[in-house]
Amino acid sequence: MEDKFHGWRANRAQAKGHVAVILPYTGYGSTGPEGGWIRVLARVVLAGPGAFEFGQQQAQVIADGIRGFRNFISPILPFAKVSIDVGEQRFVVQADRGGVVDVKLAVDLPAGWQEVHLHAHGGDQATARIMVIDQSQKFGVISDVDDTVVVTALPRPLLAAWNSFVLSEHARVATPGMAVMLQKVRQYHPRGPMIYLSTGAWNVTQTLQRFMSRNLYPEGPLLLTDWGPTERSWFRSGMQHKVDQLRRLAQEFPQISWILVGDDGQHDPAIYAEFARRYPELVRAIVIRQLTPSEAVLAGGRSNELRRTTPGVHWIYEPDGARILDQLVKLGLVNDDAKYM
Repeated sequence: MEDKFHGWRANRAQAKGHVAVILPYTGYGSTGPEGGWIRVLARVVLAGPGAFEFGQQQAQVIADGIRGFRNFISPILPFAKVSIDVGEQRFVVQADRGGVVDVKLAVDLPAGWQEVHLHAHGGDQATARIMVIDQSQKFGVISDVDDTVVVTALPRPLLAAWNSFVLSEHARVATPGMAVMLQKVRQYHPRGPMIYLSTGAWNVTQTLQRFMSRNLYPEGPLLLTDWGPTERSWFRSGMQHKVDQLRRLAQEFPQISWILVGDDGQHDPAIYAEFARRYPELVRAIVIRQLTPSEAVLAGGRSNELRRTTPGVHWIYEPDGARILDQLVKLGLVNDDAKYM
């Protein structure tokens, strides 16, 4: 039913003269002695001519701050063909049934920020940034987004709907001190990857990217998911999405040990504890931002204490980024001077 609905919307949009538009997302990759690789992330939608330029919306409403429902109204183009140019190489790939491009390509790029060019067949083109991680890198950060980067209270359905579909993006609130804390970690580990993990839909990626840029969060890939039904259930499991992405990162970067950042409103402590038990050598610390009493109520209550299930793994429980930074300094994961940079 969902596929038929999206197909019907796509046909209507194309009949009105709408063209395929690439919405580029930040990807990542790695160097390697046997050849490097990159993971390219994007989404293909249909829009009227001039509505987007290089994958970015041009309307004044973006500067004013769009309301959340606008992220979900553009028709997607299922199974769209997309060309990806990486230097002199060209790859032709296909989006999935939700219009999402998520592909891993074997290419050699130097470590650091790189760009690849995407072109929708019969449509627009865009440029995606790729964070290429040096294979010798030993440190990284994986951070939750919901109630860790931005206050969302997503586990409560009505409040989640209000935050996701009604609020202007400028009305969203950053969590206290977390941007500064992550910036200090980035300054002390300038080549360490910063990856953000969320149960949010791919539709809100560009909104989140603008929010994080305005609030001075370090740049990094956002790994989101599709809210739509699967062959076995009406909705995807957000918890399973996080588990799957963490395991994938462990396999892709077996040399990196991570600081895992989340909150204690729902499943982050349990997910991170399971990851630490499976890959103890890949976890430097688990950082849990403690929600305020009101936030904890809205988020559905606090999680149980799990520190005892992961012997040898450092846990930090603090209510804001400043206190978390103090604890990271005490553990030697950030130099004391980082607090004053």
